[in-house]
Amino acid sequence: MSDTSPATPRSRFAVPERDSLPVDMRERIDAAEEKMGFVPNVFRVLAHRPDEFRAFFAYQDALMEKDSGLTKGEREMIVVVTSALNRCLYCVVAHGAIARIREKKPRLADQLATDYTRADVTERQLAMLDFASLIADQAADVTDEDLEELREHGFSDEDIWDIGAITSFFALSNRMAGLTDMLPNDEFYTLGREPAKPRPRLVK
Repeated sequence: MSDTSPATPRSRFAVPERDSLPVDMRERIDAAEEKMGFVPNVFRVLAHRPDEFRAFFAYQDALMEKDSGLTKGEREMIVVVTSALNRCLYCVVAHGAIARIREKKPRLADQLATDYTRADVTERQLAMLDFASLIADQAADVTDEDLEELREHGFSDEDIWDIGAITSFFALSNRMAGLTDMLPNDEFYTLGREPAKPRPRLVK
């Protein structure tokens, strides 16, 4: 399949043409395009290093697509909050779009990225995001008491591992986005938002 994207995504490193990539990578990119309706720039930018591309998306799938005590929407919430702390525009916008869709809350991503403590989340989710923020900013300061507090909110040890692993993995993603100067696709900005309501006509 030839690369039909309107423009090469921004990157400080060479972005390979899709036709030049190994078959398995082309299939992965084609699948993303079929699902999303466009190719997220992260696929094309990280294709610069094929072995790392494969490892990156295998780990992402292992963390984000599994069934466990965290919903897929909650996983996206963790990504948005910690990516905002890391000032990663790509991940805030891209995963914010997915969070809006998963949670069916058009305003959620903006709330999470700006001040998650005032977002439309449950007390349990707030505890989850507090812990993710601690991992993102001060992982060396985590205590057994921090884990016990999560258990009191109903999180299992496997859930706690997931929170930490998602936060840690996307710290890598955030930093690679900064290194490459990667920007989110325009399509992400409008996904999962409420359609504009028609303005009422003034009757004279």
